[in-house]
Amino acid sequence: MKNYFRRFARFNQWANERLYAAVSALDATAFQAPRSGFFPSICRTLNHLYVGDRIWLARFEGCDIPHRRLDEIPHPLFQHLWAARQVEDARICRVMDDAAESWFAGTLHYTSVTNGQAVSMPVESVLAHFFNHQTHHRGQVHAMLSSTEVAPPDLDFAAFMVKVGEAG
Repeated sequence: MKNYFRRFARFNQWANERLYAAVSALDATAFQAPRSGFFPSICRTLNHLYVGDRIWLARFEGCDIPHRRLDEIPHPLFQHLWAARQVEDARICRVMDDAAESWFAGTLHYTSVTNGQAVSMPVESVLAHFFNHQTHHRGQVHAMLSSTEVAPPDLDFAAFMVKVGEAG
């Protein structure tokens, strides 16, 4: 399981680099403009992903949870968010690289940020959610970009596999 999730950590990093490169072409108004989506702007959606990742990473590492709400906007400016995103993507790769193989077969116990409920879930299921959640919201930003002058980038996992030479 470790190599499987290490690959998804690198895919996440690659996809974020491509998505943020496209988003960087927007001006601040377009970055923060209201758009159709659960978090109704590119800024809000990317901040949600950043906040969610930091919450999960804190749980994985046994640290204090750094956020209390999933709709926090710690970085309203693109340049600050991009710098912070790069730190978290490197952290995700490091956590997957450094985790013992046995951790992936274990159980994660945590308290929900949204309702305070105690939760226990298999680590492999948590990680499936963690990486799927990122793909889900990147897809929303991809769709939001379609309503701008910036072409959305190819974020397919298959494109990543070809790029890194693992497609076979």
